[in-house]
Amino acid sequence: MWEGIEWDWFTQNQNVLYWHWSPNNGWSMNHQIKGWNECLMTYVLAAASPKNSISRRVYDDGFANNNTFFNGKKYFDITLPLGFEYGGPLFFSHYSFLGLDPRGLNDGKADYFEQNKAHTLINRAYCIENPEGYKGYGANSWGLTASDSWQGYAAHSPTEDLGVITPTAALSSFPYTPEYSMQALRHFYEDKGDQIWTEYGFADAFSDQHNWVAKSHLAIDQGPIIVMIENYRSGLLWKLFMSNPDVKTGLTKLGFKSPALTP
Repeated sequence: MWEGIEWDWFTQNQNVLYWHWSPNNGWSMNHQIKGWNECLMTYVLAAASPKNSISRRVYDDGFANNNTFFNGKKYFDITLPLGFEYGGPLFFSHYSFLGLDPRGLNDGKADYFEQNKAHTLINRAYCIENPEGYKGYGANSWGLTASDSWQGYAAHSPTEDLGVITPTAALSSFPYTPEYSMQALRHFYEDKGDQIWTEYGFADAFSDQHNWVAKSHLAIDQGPIIVMIENYRSGLLWKLFMSNPDVKTGLTKLGFKSPALTP
């Protein structure tokens, strides 16, 4: 797929990548991938393509040139370099970084480990403050990210808080907040395991406020838990991905610096 995708074609001859082309509907959605979100990996892969690469300008003028990219504000006395108010759903700090090692990763726009750590700490601090007064929130029960909810799918975050805790949010943050993620893991398993633990792992989400537990187990939420716990434990997936020569070329082209790029 990496070599087969015509990444440069997905720019429509502009300095930004587009989503959602299909043979039936063409570019009808015309959705640009830009602003800080989970799609950093898309630009890294596009720049790393050995056959259909994009230029650095597509990254700088496209993804990073948006009013939702830079932030710089403080929330709970924690500075957030990039992203939406309060950081948005926590999967922004997970999906691209399942393979992309954020440790020491910097492109002059942010230190990505510090970005992801700040995002996680803000999310947890919001749950501890719990301004909506939802039952079950606290230092050991935190984590707002996209998942099922008692009223259907929702991109949970401090600005879209429905009283739903999603285990993947805290557990996929192990590399950034190991102590706090372990506290959440123990609470989810030891205190609430009879309600939310099954043969498939933790239920996708739960809400003590609404006396609700999801019947679903979503792979896109379960997978990052396993990967990020292993990255915290050994860095295995990070090491494998960052060792790829094309990845190194792509990151260098986009202006990234990383210990993994040092000969």
